[in-house]
Amino acid sequence: MRVAIYSRVSTARQAENDLSLPDQIRQMVAWATQHGHVIVARYNEPGASATNDKRPVFQQMMDEALQKPNPYDAIVVHSLSRFFRDSVDFGWYERKLLKNQVKIISVTQENADSDEGLLLRQMITMLDEHQSRENSKHTSRAMRENARQGYFNGSRPPFGYRVLDTDQANNRGRKRKKLEIDDTEAAVVRAIYRYYREGFNGRPMGCKEIAKYLTTTGLLMRGKPWRMQKVQQILSETTYMGVLLFNVTDNKKKIKRPESEWIHTPIPAIITPEIFEEVRKKREARSSKNICPRIVNSPVLLTGLLKCGICGGSMVQTTGKSGQYKYYKCQNRHAKGNHTCTSKNLPMQTMDEIVLSALAEKIFSPARLQDLMSKLRLTLRSVHDNRQERLNENSRQLKQLEERQHRLLEGVEKGIFELDEVTSKRIQEIKHARQALLAEQIGIKQENKLPEVEYLKPSQVDLFGAALRKKLMSPDMALAKSWLHLLVNNVVVENEAATISGSYAALAETLSQMKSGKESVPTFNPEWRPQGDSNPRYRRERAMS
Repeated sequence: MRVAIYSRVSTARQAENDLSLPDQIRQMVAWATQHGHVIVARYNEPGASATNDKRPVFQQMMDEALQKPNPYDAIVVHSLSRFFRDSVDFGWYERKLLKNQVKIISVTQENADSDEGLLLRQMITMLDEHQSRENSKHTSRAMRENARQGYFNGSRPPFGYRVLDTDQANNRGRKRKKLEIDDTEAAVVRAIYRYYREGFNGRPMGCKEIAKYLTTTGLLMRGKPWRMQKVQQILSETTYMGVLLFNVTDNKKKIKRPESEWIHTPIPAIITPEIFEEVRKKREARSSKNICPRIVNSPVLLTGLLKCGICGGSMVQTTGKSGQYKYYKCQNRHAKGNHTCTSKNLPMQTMDEIVLSALAEKIFSPARLQDLMSKLRLTLRSVHDNRQERLNENSRQLKQLEERQHRLLEGVEKGIFELDEVTSKRIQEIKHARQALLAEQIGIKQENKLPEVEYLKPSQVDLFGAALRKKLMSPDMALAKSWLHLLVNNVVVENEAATISGSYAALAETLSQMKSGKESVPTFNPEWRPQGDSNPRYRRERAMS
């Protein structure tokens, strides 16, 4: 009889360290030789569970076994559990094979082809399925307890960490593992958070831009290009502020478990909880759910800028009297009902005039503009000092790393250390850490310098202020909107007060380029926030409805 042999173990670790696969194959070959059968095909499946059919080698075997005419008369397994641990699926695949005159034979659970043998086979597969579920239950319980005690259950650590063997052993004698910070990868994680919070080269960066930048600068994700989804994952997981979550997902049902069942395993933190929370709020604010559509192309002047100071939602355009009247209304009130927020509707034309007038007459008045320039110089000096501190810290870490590298290589040369696998691995780790620091240093040095701000004479301030006021009060609404969005980050309205926030560096670059006759101005991150005396106050009865 022509036979094919199929061997399987559940995990890759078993395949690497266990003797089960060779023993299965040895027993099946011996059985075939003893009974005078010819082995015409061999299928070996390391690291695949038999609770489902998502097994590449198994699927290949089934495709070949169901060909016409059949290539062999039987599939030989060590035990029926090697073929399938689900009784329903076992029966379904067995019927398909029998229709093509291919039998399933177990070398350790032989039984006849009679009705009694079929019943016995069904009982064995049901017991295998029950045993599989029990094993899964006990394994899950042990892994949950392991996580509660602060140990790491996985084999591949999160990016930014490496696995450290401890002196503690589990019930199988294997050393328990914990996570420690990988300095090379942790530097990249911190850079991701910094780019998302502060931007780069004077412009904000999202997940996609961060992924592109890291890949082009050679800071790969363990040898592979960065993907936007991986950056999003790093920015959203509590792992990096020192809390590793376990038992979050039910893998069989593909659903999240209730938060009460999650296990929080403390690990070394790469970033502070304050930074994580700041990034979380920023990601939430940038979410498509909280951003008005067509902000850039919308003809509405304050689209994307106007925020509700009571609930934090955006203010969107609404109409009344069949479009006869236009208002700004809190998005939460508009979408979820008036009970969600106590803010009032703002007549659109009146609000536009108030904001433009306040900018032109108060914030960009000669006296106020000169005051802003003084504060701007202090802000730019602080940015420069911060950049220099980062460069100094980078240089200090780089020097320490090079000294460690030199000592290690010198020790190998003098024969103090053997150039074995451990030493070679450590040399590579230091090399990668050095490359990461050099790449970070290049990135800091390549950051565009913010514009230098010279002292402006009162006459110059007056001229620039007049030019800005003219552009903001232009009858061309598109022109006014472009300059408004250039200089203002948001306008927060609460009751009868509106607070305008803008960019110091954008203001400086605007004045600098206006002085040179240029009109195209990039946006920057450092913000100016006028005090209460320059906030537009509107107390007109028609402005509140």
